[in-house]
Amino acid sequence: MIVRILIAAILAGLVAGVFYTAAQAVKVSPLILKAETFENAGAAAATPENHPHSAEELKNPDHGHEATAPVADEGESWAPNDGIERTFYSMISNSILGVSNALLLVAAILFSKTSISVRTGIAWGAAGFVVFVLAPSIGLPPELPGTKAASVFDRQVWWTATVALTAAGLALMAFKTKWYWMALGVVLMVVPHVYGAPQPEVHGSLAPAYLVAEFVVAATVTAGLFWLATGAALGWFLPRALAPSAKDAS
Repeated sequence: MIVRILIAAILAGLVAGVFYTAAQAVKVSPLILKAETFENAGAAAATPENHPHSAEELKNPDHGHEATAPVADEGESWAPNDGIERTFYSMISNSILGVSNALLLVAAILFSKTSISVRTGIAWGAAGFVVFVLAPSIGLPPELPGTKAASVFDRQVWWTATVALTAAGLALMAFKTKWYWMALGVVLMVVPHVYGAPQPEVHGSLAPAYLVAEFVVAATVTAGLFWLATGAALGWFLPRALAPSAKDAS
């Protein structure tokens, strides 16, 4: 039984990951590529060879460079080429993410002891979207390359707390009938946003504002479709995994 449940989650995650990659290719990936052109242009403008030279350097170009020798750029990280290669690696990472999301949904479904179908799977996927995407995005919206942000650690702590409190709040609102439990659920969901997400000292992005806004919408919508697809696929695979087989009946 456990093996069949794991296989169902893996299959659902793989289906959702392939779907997510296709959805990203429509709008999200082109916007990232556009933003990278601004990021690369900003990096090129910031290199020392593009800075104005001092008067002494203009008079004597070799001054201060006697001991300087060309150094190979050994610190540059590898990145896949644009096109098929980049899409392929995106599909791998999205599939891994899809399987992880499906396993989280399976754990929640089994813990709640609720029935599962494609329809209820979509509802669970919508809940996953609210918890893991929509709520954190209120304080930390999706970011394009070249966007200034607070420290990674601070953002991770706030994101984790927001996800945990939102999940707890939704669970109270969904499975409790008393008004005070539902009110507590609302309070839990609001707390991280009242506290506020960590922000950089200076806001800014190398990409223009219209591109940033377009990316936030596109990334949020595709992430929502991703979670809905995960829930729908899980709603199709999981009941078949939970159904008693002939071996179990014997």
